Parts: sequence; structure tokens; C-alpha cells
Amino acid sequence: MPENPPRRQRPSPKKHSWLRPTTARTGGTPPADRRTPDAPGPTAGEGSVVHAAVYRDGHRVSTPTSLADTYRRLREQPDAMAWIGLHRPTESELVSLAGEFDLHQLAVEDALEAHQRPKLERYGDTLFVVLRAARYLDAPEEVDFGELHIFVGPDFVITVRHGAAPDLSAVRRRMEATPELLALGPEAVLYAILDAVVDGYAPVVAGVQNDIDEIETEVFGGDPAVSRRIYELAREMVEFQRATRPLVGMLHGLMAGFAKYGTDDELQRYLRDVADHVTHTSERVDGFRSALADILAVNATLVTQQQNAEMRALAEAGFEQNEEIKKISSWAAILFAPTLVGTIYGMNFTHMPELTWVFGYPFAIALMAVVCVSLYFVFKRRDWL
Repeated sequence: MPENPPRRQRPSPKKHSWLRPTTARTGGTPPADRRTPDAPGPTAGEGSVVHAAVYRDGHRVSTPTSLADTYRRLREQPDAMAWIGLHRPTESELVSLAGEFDLHQLAVEDALEAHQRPKLERYGDTLFVVLRAARYLDAPEEVDFGELHIFVGPDFVITVRHGAAPDLSAVRRRMEATPELLALGPEAVLYAILDAVVDGYAPVVAGVQNDIDEIETEVFGGDPAVSRRIYELAREMVEFQRATRPLVGMLHGLMAGFAKYGTDDELQRYLRDVADHVTHTSERVDGFRSALADILAVNATLVTQQQNAEMRALAEAGFEQNEEIKKISSWAAILFAPTLVGTIYGMNFTHMPELTWVFGYPFAIALMAVVCVSLYFVFKRRDWL
């Protein structure tokens, strides 16, 4: 069996790096679980390697086709940098990367499980960054969130993407088109990714602003379905806030280490610009949440007013109906008295005392008149007529 080649020496962080300076790892026999240059790549999930490239002085020098090939090409280039892009990698791939680049076990577990909050953590000379990218979907009018994990070391950048956003191929093309920026090393790639994620928030902000304008129109237009739309958009703003607010602290943390780690002046300007954009976006998201809360309160007030108006209208209609029933009932009672008398005297009996009475007819008429007039005044006094 051929002897395993010595482990390549890691370059020390460059002068402009904000990574924590550490002693470069020396050569020696690789550990048993570490892949050798000639070892095959992972047998499962190799398709999750979206793109891998090795750069030197800002220019691409090779395009490996597997993780094992990337390791070998990076060893062959003393001052090179590897940029490996993965999409939903398998555990075996992350274990391979961890063995090659000394990635911390906790960071690897986070990258495998996903569903992490945005954060920046330092493990020796490696930065582990978690970002929440977002994109606005026009058709369903909703915000789609993706998760991006980034390992940044002295000579490597590893991106682990969970979700459709962001489009890192555009970031790679941009960096390759500006070799002077790419030559600044892995920290420049981290800046470019941060900038792409933050720039991706702008269409989301514009789409949400448009939705809020439409919601305001619907609220005052009396659309009954607007409450659900407000609630769903408010939930998305909570997620958006969770994605943007931690970035402000993360970038200010990086900016606080400019002097300590001797960050390149150009990168300092770029990162300050990204921090300004993040702060602006975070403030806009906070404003959206407040606006949606106010709109929801206004909508609840309008709905309550509309319900009160409907109840008032129903009460008025019931009152009017009761008044009409009173009048009808009053006249029915008034007309019932002469009807009753007339009905009695209309019965065809031979022996009726009043039939032979001289004053029988005038008495009957007078009785009917007295009863009717009496009932009329009674109902009139009670405001039934």
C-alpha cells in the first residue's frame, strides 16, 4: 500500500484578515478518518456539490469535480483558496469537509440540521456564519426564506445552502469578474455573500411595501378577507425581522475587529456599506410590523363599526316592524268588537230576547260605537296608533 502523503500546511491568515491569527498547522501523517488526495469522494450525495473552484491571486486555476479532487488541487497550490458550494449536503460530505479543514463539530451539526438563527461564531481560525436569505414571490405574494451556512478559513470558503435563495452563482461570477477583490482572500468572498444576501432584501422590502399599500386600500374598501392577509403578512414580517435584526450586530462585531485583525481598508468600506444597508432594511421591517399592527387595529375598529351599524339597522327595522304590528293589532281589536256583536245578532235563532225589543238595534249600534271608541283611545294613549 502506498504511504499517505503528508498533510499540507495551512497558510497563516493574511495581513488584512479579520480571522483570529493562529499558528499554521504543520505537516504530518493525516488522521485515520481523513481522506487522502487519491481517495474517492463521498459515495452518497456527491450531487450536492453545486460548484467547486480553486483560486490563486484572484484567478481560477482549477475546477475540481469532487471534494477529493478539490482537496488534491488545493494541496498542489501553496497560496490558493478553495471555494466549495454545497446544496443540502449529506452527513458524509460534511464529515469529509470537517476532516480536511478542521471544522468544529458543533458548526458541522448546525450546518447539517439547518433551522438556525443568523449568527457569527469563531472556532479557532475559522468563522462560521449563518444567514437567512429571502426572496419575494410575486404570484402567491409571499416571502420565501432560505438558509445559508458559511465556513470561512484562511484558505477556504464553504457554503452550505438550504433553500432556493440566495443565488450564489451570481456572487461567484461577480467575484471572478473583479480579481483584485477576489485576491483579498476568503474574507472578500464572505463580504460578497453578505452583500448579495442583503441586496436580496431590497425586492422583498419593495414587495411588502406594495402589499401594505394594497391592504390599506382593501381595509377602507371593506374587503372581508383582508384580516387574513394582514395576519399572514405580519407573520412573514416576524420571520423577516428574525433574519435581518441579528445581522446588524454581526456586522458591527466584524467592524469592531477591523483594527485588531488588520482588515483591508477596501473591505472595511465595503462592509460598512453592507452594515448601512442592513440597518436600513431592519428599520424598514420594524416599520412594517408597526404599520401592520396599526392597520390591523384600524381594520378591527372598522369591522366593529360595521357590525354596530348592521345591528343598529336590524334594531331599527325590528322597531319599525313592531310599530306596524301594534297598529295592525290595534285596528284588529277595534274592528273585532262590532264584528262580535254583529255575529251574535246574526245568528238565526227563533227565541232571542232582543229581537222583539224596540231599542235593541240602537242599543247594539251604540254598544259597538262605545267599544270601538274606547279601544281607540286606549291604544292611542299607549302610542299604538
